Amino acid sequence: MLKTLWATVCQGKIELLESTELPEGTRVLVTLLPDKEADFWLQASQASLDAVWDNTEDDVYAELLQA
Repeated sequence: MLKTLWATVCQGKIELLESTELPEGTRVLVTLLPDKEADFWLQASQASLDAVWDNTEDDVYAELLQA
């Protein structure tokens, strides 16, 4: 399973911004995001989430919860 974790570099070491249990020896892939591009990716992610959550097809589930 692929999982994305946000991190920062502090004194030359990568520090995760959220806690997670990674087994010793877990292989990771680090992608550097220049600050200028970070805002772009955050906005792009938000647009994708909005498209998934803000749609009329999910209204049927809200109706079922009210019953």
